[in-house]
Amino acid sequence: MPTAAAVAVGVMTMGALAPPAAFAAARPDTVQQGLNALVHSDGVPAALAGVRDRDGRTRTYTAGVGDLATGSKVPRDGQVRIGSNTKTFTAVVVLQLVGEGKIGLDAPVDTYLPGLVRGKGIDGRHITVRQLLQQTSGLPNYTNYLGDDVRYFEPRELLDIALRHKADFAPGTKWEYSNTNYVLAGLIVEKVTGRPLAEEMDRRVIKRIGLHHTYFPAPGDATVREPHPKGYYRDSAGAPLRDVTEMDPSWGWAAGQMISTNSDLNRFFTALLSGHLLPEAQLAQMRSATLPAETTFGPGARYGLGLVSKPLPCGGVYWGHGGSFPGYETRGGATDDGRAANVAVTMQLTDEAARARVDRVVDTALCR
Repeated sequence: MPTAAAVAVGVMTMGALAPPAAFAAARPDTVQQGLNALVHSDGVPAALAGVRDRDGRTRTYTAGVGDLATGSKVPRDGQVRIGSNTKTFTAVVVLQLVGEGKIGLDAPVDTYLPGLVRGKGIDGRHITVRQLLQQTSGLPNYTNYLGDDVRYFEPRELLDIALRHKADFAPGTKWEYSNTNYVLAGLIVEKVTGRPLAEEMDRRVIKRIGLHHTYFPAPGDATVREPHPKGYYRDSAGAPLRDVTEMDPSWGWAAGQMISTNSDLNRFFTALLSGHLLPEAQLAQMRSATLPAETTFGPGARYGLGLVSKPLPCGGVYWGHGGSFPGYETRGGATDDGRAANVAVTMQLTDEAARARVDRVVDTALCR
């Protein structure tokens, strides 16, 4: 099993499925070519993509092998662990509660969790909900300190791990990615609603927009429910790939625990941008006052409230998040005019150049 620190949660209305003929073109399909290259050049066991055009027509793609032991095919639109895409779901639930007047975006964390957030340079009276969602709180990233323990974690345990370490910076003075921010946001949701985060996410987001292949795994559930490609991990360059598909994902919780498909992610981000999940004021907050996030998300990336904008080579931007979890890497998002694309590979990528090549497949899909 890889060390938890090495596999920290990372960084990355809707239309019916349409047959490939809907995307017929004289030239070879550039998305398929991109996936093939990820398998053959980058050595990922499998790559999957879901692409939605402006008219809501969707096409799914696969490349590679779904199970290295058996050589089985990659399930079309198979489920994968979506890692930090979970953060956008968590942010949506928080902002829905803001819209309902139950959470104040600029209220201190102590308003909801009095006395809980204290440490060296850390004080919940001086950290706001907005700073959690925008990654400007200065809270240390607990995933840097998990060590070799891959087991079930209570959310409070994850927060406690972070609070043993000093603040990275004073709240509001800098942008820096920390999974701790979203664990704390999830705890606020539970305190305010009196219900588990998974139930609120299911009720407020998943069922609301019909994400039939998306779920927040129950405590102790290490499996992937529906057809899926197996996920693999490599300890070091040249080392053999190991099957890490089944793993307790609780160490990701509100920051990275969810399972979904490329098509469901396309549906989610499209619904979000088109106003089906948030009131206009809260959606505007989510997308406004973005901060540079290139160190984590690549050239031109900016971080809002749990939502990342990235420039497209054909002009404009798309909005998404992306995620990294042992065995899987996902990238993608949606544009304001209804295009959407998500790409998943079945190996967590540690090479920035490889991540950039996955991003380029997303660019290709959105710029066709």
